[in-house]
Amino acid sequence: MNEQETFWRQQYAAEYARKNASFDQALGVRGWQEMLRKTQAVHSILECGSNIGGNIGFLNECLPHASKSIIELNPAAYAVVSQTYQLAHAFNGTILESDFPTDSFDLVFTRGVLIHIHPDDLAANMERMLRYSRRYVLIAEYFNRTPTMIEYQNQADRLFKRDFGKFFLERFPVQVVDYGFLWGHIYDRAGFDDITWWLFDKG
Repeated sequence: MNEQETFWRQQYAAEYARKNASFDQALGVRGWQEMLRKTQAVHSILECGSNIGGNIGFLNECLPHASKSIIELNPAAYAVVSQTYQLAHAFNGTILESDFPTDSFDLVFTRGVLIHIHPDDLAANMERMLRYSRRYVLIAEYFNRTPTMIEYQNQADRLFKRDFGKFFLERFPVQVVDYGFLWGHIYDRAGFDDITWWLFDKG
């Protein structure tokens, strides 16, 4: 594992999970309804980087009949999410260590995960997400027009902001379906924290 993966697997996971343990359920569902408003026929979902499963809880209300699967790096968070929710598939490790079949899920997404992946590894992680997707890829991350690293909890090289949508669109054969912004002033209580999101279709 590289230093970012080691950090999230060992050093900061417990505190991060605690912060993600209690969010406004109705507000989280509202945010997801906004991001998924232009999707059709989503029957299977893979979250890459689930933490303790907040998004899975929101999606169980938005799309109750869709199967949910997760990839989660941290063993403690993985134990919580896999014991709390009914999951079709669950993998404890990195996105690049996982090995699901190609075109396995109607929707593959990250929310606040790609920002923590080193820029040198970003394209490979995105490619793996695209490979797993049968149709949609949704990316919801911190936005900055110029790629930049900012300190995270007084640590360098742990959080990287950029235009993730443009980066993805320029490298892979996808179409933009929708995009938007969830303003933290409204959505912080759901843990969304000023995220920009993009929804892509493999076509």
